[in-house]
Amino acid sequence: QCKPPLKVKDLFIDIQDGKILMALLEVLSGQKLMHEYKSSTHRIFRLNNIAKALKFLEDSNVKLVSIDAAEIADGNSSLVLGLIWNIILFFQIKELTGNLNRNSSSSSLSSGPSGPESDTSHPSTPGVERTMSVTVKDQRKAIRALLIWVQRKTRKYGVAVQDFASSWRSGLAFLAIIKAIDCTLVDMKQALEKSARENLEDAFSIAQNKLGVPRLLEPEDIMVESPDEQSIVTYVAQFLEHFPELEGEDFTDPDKELPIESTYVHIKDTPSEKEGKILILSESEENMYTVNHERSHPAPPKVHIHDTLE
Repeated sequence: QCKPPLKVKDLFIDIQDGKILMALLEVLSGQKLMHEYKSSTHRIFRLNNIAKALKFLEDSNVKLVSIDAAEIADGNSSLVLGLIWNIILFFQIKELTGNLNRNSSSSSLSSGPSGPESDTSHPSTPGVERTMSVTVKDQRKAIRALLIWVQRKTRKYGVAVQDFASSWRSGLAFLAIIKAIDCTLVDMKQALEKSARENLEDAFSIAQNKLGVPRLLEPEDIMVESPDEQSIVTYVAQFLEHFPELEGEDFTDPDKELPIESTYVHIKDTPSEKEGKILILSESEENMYTVNHERSHPAPPKVHIHDTLE
């Protein structure tokens, strides 16, 4: 979104002089940083550019643990990814979910790319350990708020979202969010008859072409045993921008468990290899249905049968 546009061919290389980092923060924050950029091949100027960008982040209450200008200038892949994740989490997720951490004792976020599972086994002072424990708590709280928002938006269409990993493999969760934005864009009944790959392709294409949500993912990224949680969180957070008026109930206590009330069950004549049968009795015990459900998910506690006459 820069004018003129900037292209990133290799993140770990292109970030080393500070220009891409400054430009990114300028676009996200709406503040001017590029006037401080000094183009040079000398390391001292590159370090200075990066240091100014990191200082801007700290002034914005994004506390960076164990990330310094030298590591970014050297293209340290782990720390570069950690830095970018911090920026995503703060500017895209934490801000869009109402800056939930404003009452926290610290507004710092996790500095590691793997979030709550970050390796904290390295020797550190008690002060640093306390800081890192707060950052993990803040990260979990922001992501938890996003999950609650997703659950509230998708459950009306019978889609049960338990996490930011396996719950998205069928593609139905992505489609349900799109339908919550514009009900004319998605037909959930048709989606139930399609494969996961077809649903994922439909969701990413519709989101990009109709809503302007950049296609950060491909079906192959999600159709794996353990989809990357942070990739899905980053992608899903973009949909928040299409709800200009977020209901107050969307961000009630983010630590409160939200029960899943219903789920779609794909009724088929012949189950696929990954599906198992469940026998369901209606409340009156007058009708019985045999349905199939993916074994990768736990059996749903409650099932709504739609179009029973069909």
